[in-house]
Amino acid sequence: MTTVSTELVRTLERLDVEYLFGYPGGRAIELLEAVAESEIEVVRPRDEREASVMAEMYGRLHRKPGVLTGQGPWIGSIGAIGQLEARLGSSPMVVLTEASERGEYSTLAPYQQARGDYGGFALPKILDGITKEWWFPRTPKETLRTTQLAFKHTTAGRPGPTAVILDGDAVTAEVPDTDEPPALWSPEVQVRNWESRPTTTDVERAAEHLATAERPVVIAGNGVHAAGAYDELETVAERYEAVVTTSYLGKSTIAEIHPLAAGVIGSFGHEGANQAVSEADTLLVVGCRLNPMDTNWGAESFVRPDEQTIIHADIDSRNAGWVYPADVGLIGDAKESLRALDRAAEAYSPDNDWARERARDARESFRVAECDSDAEPIKPQRAVAAIDEIVDGSTLVTADSGNNRFWLLNHLQTPARRTYFGSGGVGGMGWAGPAAVSAAITTDRDVVAVAGDGGFAMTMTCVETAVEYGVAPTFVVLNDTSLGMVRQMDDAIPGVEFHDTDFVRVAEGFGAEGTRVRSPGNLDETLAAAKAADVPTVVDVRIDPDEEMAESLQSSFYESVGGLHE
Repeated sequence: MTTVSTELVRTLERLDVEYLFGYPGGRAIELLEAVAESEIEVVRPRDEREASVMAEMYGRLHRKPGVLTGQGPWIGSIGAIGQLEARLGSSPMVVLTEASERGEYSTLAPYQQARGDYGGFALPKILDGITKEWWFPRTPKETLRTTQLAFKHTTAGRPGPTAVILDGDAVTAEVPDTDEPPALWSPEVQVRNWESRPTTTDVERAAEHLATAERPVVIAGNGVHAAGAYDELETVAERYEAVVTTSYLGKSTIAEIHPLAAGVIGSFGHEGANQAVSEADTLLVVGCRLNPMDTNWGAESFVRPDEQTIIHADIDSRNAGWVYPADVGLIGDAKESLRALDRAAEAYSPDNDWARERARDARESFRVAECDSDAEPIKPQRAVAAIDEIVDGSTLVTADSGNNRFWLLNHLQTPARRTYFGSGGVGGMGWAGPAAVSAAITTDRDVVAVAGDGGFAMTMTCVETAVEYGVAPTFVVLNDTSLGMVRQMDDAIPGVEFHDTDFVRVAEGFGAEGTRVRSPGNLDETLAAAKAADVPTVVDVRIDPDEEMAESLQSSFYESVGGLHE
């Protein structure tokens, strides 16, 4: 007989878990003790917040569950940010936490107790609000079974975070005979899922609309990333000669240099991409829920259901036709839906002389005069143009929240698919740095993290984690010594200005390298050297705080509804 913690680790091994992101504490310690005898690598950053982001990024990047562990009070508080991002950004993630159970003492003025009894707090209620599913097993068999179910549910349908709260002595108890009912099946069998696909009738209707359209446009969302449907997206676009735009989270679902790629839609997206959507007679929306930012906050002239045919492909039937009435719903995995549309195209000869020229014109929105500016302080557009120069098809870029991500999505033209990842599920600041470290640890790719000074400072201890684990991402700080987006809304708002932190000395204190850039004259060579370095490097780029993001990037459709709802 073996203990539950040992069997939990065996379950993780049999499910091909390579990394465990977390921080020791509470009954998670027993789990980590068992992991010490395993080949699973434990990645321990400086706190549970960073660990949660690293696990979420792993799930998003590798399309298999990132595993997070730690003590319940902190997983349910500072560790919530990665779970929220996974929930709203559709990343597979399994959380193995605990309730700081103290047996007979748990109801006696408890300390850290998270079961929800009087005197403690209710971790289950917290997890119920931020995860896709959660379990609170009390016995050895329940613990093992619910861990299997957590892995099943995290990838079933729309991906998202699941959690198991390890309770009390069940973690260290011995596992009873698994043949006694109720049976405990093998992990490989219990976690099995099946892909869903749209009906033949719906596919045929959608294909006819696309094939006969004069101006077909695709809106590709994060669901294409989640399904890994990149080949299928390109094939369908080429089959039906359709312009491809993306949502913010859908950026890099197609290389933005592709002849049919038009850029990112939305309130602070590319004007060319927005105009293409407005001009379309048929829209194919794939894996995108069409949130307010994507739709220019419902601007009437942007998407017009009464005038345009809308085909909405989503894994969840509730999302198809949610924001705009859909003429056809394709319910299923994005890859399966696109494959079906590809097969259905054989019955037609789709042809139009609009798409490639329209996409080419739309791509002009990626570059503006400020991208070549020699002004000091450095224009943010010029900073992103320099980042664009060092990003090749094998480089991964992580983007934080705030003005920096909007400059980046507009002026970074991704040269390959699946190279851009942004904080856009819940949009929490401080995401880009830990996400970059996670990507660097779990791949052999070059990684560039881009954040504002506010977001970078929130999680800059991730630089030390990169040093500790021997990886060398590049951290680019677009520094205006303020909460730029909030300040530009109204500079009378208190708390928007920051002390000028010396990020160069901070980086050096962590054992990394740091450099500050004030002039465009040495920006390009500094970024190139940072990317080529074999140690983590922080590049503090001093940008012009007076360059108005909203004024520069706000789409004409967004302006029509009053602008700046963010």
